[in-house]
Amino acid sequence: MRGSKEDMPKTVDTDDVVMHEAEWGDMHVEFYTVNKKLEVTPLLRGLPDKFCQCPHWGYVIRGRFTIKYKDREEIVNAGDAYYAAPGHTEIFDAGTEFVVFSPKDKLKKSAISGVRSMKLPEDFSALRKQEEEWEHDVTS
Repeated sequence: MRGSKEDMPKTVDTDDVVMHEAEWGDMHVEFYTVNKKLEVTPLLRGLPDKFCQCPHWGYVIRGRFTIKYKDREEIVNAGDAYYAAPGHTEIFDAGTEFVVFSPKDKLKKSAISGVRSMKLPEDFSALRKQEEEWEHDVTS
């Protein structure tokens, strides 16, 4: 299976972040463009210790970001492949573009908790709709 950013539906389109995503079998694939510095921690309020509990594998196309764990930080730069173990949060520099692969079942569980704790602006209505679909999948 293959796909480009342009092949995937755009699910978030704000001044801060643009996200394209799709499901490939048991994996969830996302292309992100971060236009303004983005600290993810406030979006993880509903998760243990405000850390994402889903593993992610990815590649940074341009820019850089920091993966923070309880005991350490890792800087991920353009051209780097990375693995973010469960129990992390992230801070993205403005201008960062990356692709990330996540097991869809673990992502759904983390996302449902995170989305429920957020006060999302109207621009994120697609994310709310996806959360509702995922919750149905997880409870079915």
